[in-house]
Amino acid sequence: MLSGRIRSVETREITVEAASIDEARAEVDAQVPEGWVVTDAAATMAKASIMISLHAKLARRDGVRDIEAADLDALQALVPEGWQLLSVREA
Repeated sequence: MLSGRIRSVETREITVEAASIDEARAEVDAQVPEGWVVTDAAATMAKASIMISLHAKLARRDGVRDIEAADLDALQALVPEGWQLLSVREA
């Protein structure tokens, strides 16, 4: 018997504009839902502008679940669409 740990692969992207990097990051942090994390952030400034644009990628990191099956093929078949198998161990 094998046990596997799975989690959602759901992602989102947001873009904010602010006068500084610190303000932009604070705005992004305020929009990150509970259970989510910022995985990537890229700042840009348009020519002749004083505003910083911060484009952030978010990923869901909550909702981890355990599944069990007799073998690896059966375990992989139990992983729902939009989820990933994180680890496998003998149960």
